[in-house]
Amino acid sequence: MLFFHKWATAVVAMLGIVCVFAACSGKKEPEKGKAPDKQATIVDVLVAQPTTISQTVEANGTVIANESVQLRPEVSGRLTYLNVPEGAYVQKGTVLARINDADLRAQITKSEVQLQLAKQNEERLSKLLSIQGVNQADYDAVVNQVASLEADIQYTNALIDKTIIRAPFSGVIGLRQVSPGAFVTPNDVIATLQQTNRVKIDFTLPEGYNNIIKVGGTVQVMIDEAREQKSTATIVAVEPQVNQQTRNLKVRALLEEGVGNPGAFVKVYVNATTNRNAILVPTNAIIPGDQTNQLILVKGGKAAMTDIQTGTRQASTVEITKGISAGDSVVITGVLFARPNSPLNVRSTKTLEQLSINQ
Repeated sequence: MLFFHKWATAVVAMLGIVCVFAACSGKKEPEKGKAPDKQATIVDVLVAQPTTISQTVEANGTVIANESVQLRPEVSGRLTYLNVPEGAYVQKGTVLARINDADLRAQITKSEVQLQLAKQNEERLSKLLSIQGVNQADYDAVVNQVASLEADIQYTNALIDKTIIRAPFSGVIGLRQVSPGAFVTPNDVIATLQQTNRVKIDFTLPEGYNNIIKVGGTVQVMIDEAREQKSTATIVAVEPQVNQQTRNLKVRALLEEGVGNPGAFVKVYVNATTNRNAILVPTNAIIPGDQTNQLILVKGGKAAMTDIQTGTRQASTVEITKGISAGDSVVITGVLFARPNSPLNVRSTKTLEQLSINQ
């Protein structure tokens, strides 16, 4: 009985080995020289086409009054008259303040009396000189005295004129800083005067944009961001020296519309390029590299890597200046899964307009 059990176990083991060899011999061997098929990566593509673009550079600007001055006295003294209507518009030449000039006017009176006497002496000596009753030197001394007194009167009148503070141009008076009767010096500010019917806009741009900033050109200025209204300003001057710390150019533009308070912050929009044709691709289609960027093109149903150079960058697209041509199929989805020379399955062809709508 024990012998029969061992014999049955050996028969079953041999049958199992036969079945294994039979199963292995039933598999189909791959053909020599032919690799197994790879699964194609599903992608969407964009057909490169020239598109009209224009680049706008945004800069920060400051509103500057067309004319601005701090009203200060030229001489020291006590204010005897003060006419500073705060926040009011005044005309050029309006008398705003006077400083005590009593001593100067007294000096003029004294000089006028001396001048009158000197002229009388000059007339008498002139008659005597005609009959040789006096020498020429005495007559010349009297003439010199008359001229000296006249010069003294002119000088004193100039000092009196300095005691009067007038508006140097038409504009809006600021807040008054002194009171009537105060003793003021040339270091004291009486008020400010701003000409706001026209304002200037000062802004800075990187020096690389020097070629697009021309005197006489225009920029768009947004003063009120809530209303999103833009005004046109004309470039009137460019600082010839570049700032050595920031490497920026300082530009000044004139805004004919008197809007915005001096010192206010504004946004300035400069058209950096004229409208031109360029090939644009979505930003996420670009594969960044250490030395160069790449795109994946579909050529012969396979992925082809190509080096590119980029230009103007916009919100969601980038200009390609070198590396692709019009009509090339650029992979825009499935970029991470595509490998060089691997098969691609193009699911759909997109346009830039469709991509912008989906975003």
